[in-house]
Amino acid sequence: MEKYDVVILGGGNAGMGVTVATRAAGLSVAMIEARDLGGTCPNRGCTPKKVLVAASHALDEIERADKHAITVGAPRLDWRALIEREKDIVRDIPARLSQLMARRGVDVIFGEAAFIGGNAIRVDGRKLEARNIVIATGSKPRSLPIPGAEHLTTSDDVLGDPELPGAVVFIGGGVIAFELGQVYARAGVDVTILEALPHLLAAFDADAVARILGESERIGMHVRTLAWVRTIEKIDGRLRVAFVADGAECTVDADRVVNCAGRVANVERLDLGAGVIVHREGRIEIDDHLRSRSNPDVYVCGDAVWNSPQLSPVATYEGGIVGRNIVDGPRHRPDYGQIPSALYTVPALAGVGLTEAKAKEQGFGVKVHVNDMRGWLSARTYGETVSWSKIIVEETTDRIVGAHIVGHAGEELIHLFALAMKHGITASQLSDTVYGFPTFSSDIRNMM
Repeated sequence: MEKYDVVILGGGNAGMGVTVATRAAGLSVAMIEARDLGGTCPNRGCTPKKVLVAASHALDEIERADKHAITVGAPRLDWRALIEREKDIVRDIPARLSQLMARRGVDVIFGEAAFIGGNAIRVDGRKLEARNIVIATGSKPRSLPIPGAEHLTTSDDVLGDPELPGAVVFIGGGVIAFELGQVYARAGVDVTILEALPHLLAAFDADAVARILGESERIGMHVRTLAWVRTIEKIDGRLRVAFVADGAECTVDADRVVNCAGRVANVERLDLGAGVIVHREGRIEIDDHLRSRSNPDVYVCGDAVWNSPQLSPVATYEGGIVGRNIVDGPRHRPDYGQIPSALYTVPALAGVGLTEAKAKEQGFGVKVHVNDMRGWLSARTYGETVSWSKIIVEETTDRIVGAHIVGHAGEELIHLFALAMKHGITASQLSDTVYGFPTFSSDIRNMM
């Protein structure tokens, strides 16, 4: 039995976050990774996806060139070359992270891990014992119990496919469907999104989502809500998706059908029972310090935490908290209230804090400042097709409790609102700040 102070299951952002405090304190740390160091985000998720989104931005700029008195011809996207560019950008990430772990003094072990006791792990014939074990195994696509589900692909497949399909159906109207759907649509692909629920992108403000939906439909995407997929069949080399919407039986044919029904904690192979960890369908019950309630020697962080935002920075943040709790004792707790998130469509949607609906549901007395900024000088200068904001301010305290922006460099501006919320800067103080002009930031004072 090899002995360590800490064994981390998973070599993604969450696991690496754990190593900062633990190694600084001189604890011995082993990290077990079944695939590539870095996990989904840099290798098969956020980073490669953003390469495709950057190409989508370029196509959008070309579409709006006439607003700047520039005449251009129809662009031609070389999809295969774009995928090769994306692969080239992410190719050396695992090696660089391996070097980082070596410098940090972390023992990296590749293989599938499983519990053999409350404080013990087996990996490819080796047995490791630790005072603390951290589950940071990330997430995986939610399986869909649909006849023909074997024909489904995932976002991993999309990001590695050098062949541009003629038509794609996304099952599920979440972040990945809209981000990749817009990339495909701007590349000339016929895109359909089928969402079973009545609302799209439920984590974002409904009015902001309406702007993104309108822009997505403007570029040719077909979006259906309350659409229940019944079957997926392969017919004459293509895939036929049968679904029910508005009480009618419908079908749509495509070359790819992508599972975008969300992601679930990737813990099924860990043999949690042997670790005396109580869970329900992979959902591990944890306390406020990210410890398993049934085995306090085991911590959970990152996407394996089933009820926190599945975002790369959140995984790193939670990993850092777990590392400090291992060193200091369980005293640090996560606070997700001022963590911004973004939908990287074109234009992007960014938000932080409460939506208008949540603020009212929680009983806040608020002023809601809504702006269609397309007529503002900055938006007109750049020919923005959508430029919109909603800032939610508590009336009695002037605190910003929520901010939501579509376009207008919102994916960058949102961090100023997050900073204000975190450090108690009021709406009036943020408005009174002097910003460089002419910039998108200088418009913040007019958003409230």
